[in-house]
Amino acid sequence: MAKWGEGDPRWIVEERADATNVNNWHWTEKNATAWSKDKLKELLLDLKVENEKGCCKITEIAKCEGEATASNRKAKLIFFYEWDIKLEWKGTLTDCDTELTGNVEIPNLSDENDVDDLTFNVTVKKDTEESRILKEIMRKMGVDVLKKQCGMYIKSLREEFSQGMILPTKGESGATVKENAKKTTQTQKKNGVIPQTKETKNLKLGVKIPTSNITSQQEFKCRACELYEVLTDVQRVQAFMRSKAEMDVEPEGRFTLLDGNISGQFIELVPNVRIVQRWRFKSWPDEHYSTVTLELEEKSDHTQLNLEQIGVPNNELDRTKEGWERYYWQSIKTTFGFGSSLF
Repeated sequence: MAKWGEGDPRWIVEERADATNVNNWHWTEKNATAWSKDKLKELLLDLKVENEKGCCKITEIAKCEGEATASNRKAKLIFFYEWDIKLEWKGTLTDCDTELTGNVEIPNLSDENDVDDLTFNVTVKKDTEESRILKEIMRKMGVDVLKKQCGMYIKSLREEFSQGMILPTKGESGATVKENAKKTTQTQKKNGVIPQTKETKNLKLGVKIPTSNITSQQEFKCRACELYEVLTDVQRVQAFMRSKAEMDVEPEGRFTLLDGNISGQFIELVPNVRIVQRWRFKSWPDEHYSTVTLELEEKSDHTQLNLEQIGVPNNELDRTKEGWERYYWQSIKTTFGFGSSLF
């Protein structure tokens, strides 16, 4: 193997003190999902637009579903993001104190769409003459502001979140790396995405493979707190899966299930209410993860579990559905008796 400065450059392994990702050759991926949710919340909440007729303000993010990643391959940064967002707004007319409400849906904030191509669906919850006036304020003024903020998210993802992903090579200073990264970002701004190269065209690039989503609704005869514990306590998970599991149950904590066949990371944990995970099966393309959301809703005589899994490879769809049914739902009910009433 050639030393630095000698031989065919295609086979050179550069000497690095930190022994990390030599020449930035290896594909590295950084999960930006949790960061993106915080950034979108920061950029979109409390936005205010007004004119002489009235004033509207974004008060809540009712839905923010999707995922985002930043990847580095041979010093090229590649960004994937896909978000379905629903915002709630409130407004009042200048000559009236009655507060009216509505929604704005942004279903296609993704790397495949330019900011100018984004869809903003503005609706009102109660159709009156007053609400229609406020709707027009949001449609004509609010959409422009939201479009600008979505552009700020994309810029922050490319420039802020990706800092440190490209390492300096031998003889290259940190300043040079930043300059190269800046040039890459400029290319991305111009073209929307990194052009495909011979180094990347044969790679299986996470969210770029054909994928589908899974939704499921299940009923368990137990309290929400009991079902949450079953899903997050490693001993109980091993009991119903009948196999080894490892779990660090905290945001950004990692887990492996079914003797390592399933792996991932916790993104959000709301006790007895919600679990969000970055989730993959061992046979999936390298570094490709789906996003799993488990919502628990306690009813009078049972707990309803709503599953949404975004980004399942199409050729793994049926197998994944069967896995949820066999290793989760049926096994939980059988192991803990949650198929019969305990109330």
